[in-house]
Amino acid sequence: MTFVAGGIAGAVSRTSTAPADRLKVILQAREPGTSKSILQEFLAIQRESGFKGFFKGNGTNVLKIIPETSLKFLTYDKIKELICTDVRNPTTLERLFSGASSGFLTQSIIYPLEITKTRLALASDGIYNGIGDCLRKIARTEGLRALYKGWGASVLGIMPYAAIDLTMYNILRDMYVKKVGREPSVYALLGCGASSSICGQIVSYPFALVRTRLQSQGLPGKPVLYNGLLDCTMKTMQNEGLRGFYRGILPNFMKSVPAVAISYAVYEKVKAMMNR
Repeated sequence: MTFVAGGIAGAVSRTSTAPADRLKVILQAREPGTSKSILQEFLAIQRESGFKGFFKGNGTNVLKIIPETSLKFLTYDKIKELICTDVRNPTTLERLFSGASSGFLTQSIIYPLEITKTRLALASDGIYNGIGDCLRKIARTEGLRALYKGWGASVLGIMPYAAIDLTMYNILRDMYVKKVGREPSVYALLGCGASSSICGQIVSYPFALVRTRLQSQGLPGKPVLYNGLLDCTMKTMQNEGLRGFYRGILPNFMKSVPAVAISYAVYEKVKAMMNR
């Protein structure tokens, strides 16, 4: 039940925010020295591919997010059951550990789809002919290890993000139930999800940017600038400063805050319907 509800929640939320997600990936992968604004990038997507261009890579995103969201909720609950002294009243530390462990396991399992999503979002029309073609070309031209490019940055980012996001959401939700005395409304769930997402992303966003830059290396026209996680981190700091690690965070908030909020709200409502 948790798995199914999580999958539905992931698919609905990610498709709703696909245009902002593609814009975020383009801004993250942009080479130092380029200075297109968010509006200019938006118009460039429209000129190149039209309306459908805003949804490039969304098929992979949905294929990725269904197991990712399902596994996130499922492993979070299962890990809590294993480590919590009182599952119905877990401590903050127990919640944080469960969230971090859930993020690590989930991201490691679905990671090849993560790099495929990034490549499809960045590639010009005609380079890849869908998800399977993208996976085959990466494996054939760059080796199987290339399917895990940026994995280190990804898990380093997802662990604190998942820990903070899941912990904050559940704490806020529980506080609402105790104060109001009933299950949260859709608007309350959206508020809890949005708040938890903002807190998690402020901490984890630099890792997401490094991951995207490492993932995008190997695309036609994209030079290989970085030799791994540490090299990418140091060069980003040297060339762009601390602000460089937050490049694209505005469209990321435009995408992720509503996506996470919708995901939690749909998850709770679908799970409640299935229980009934």
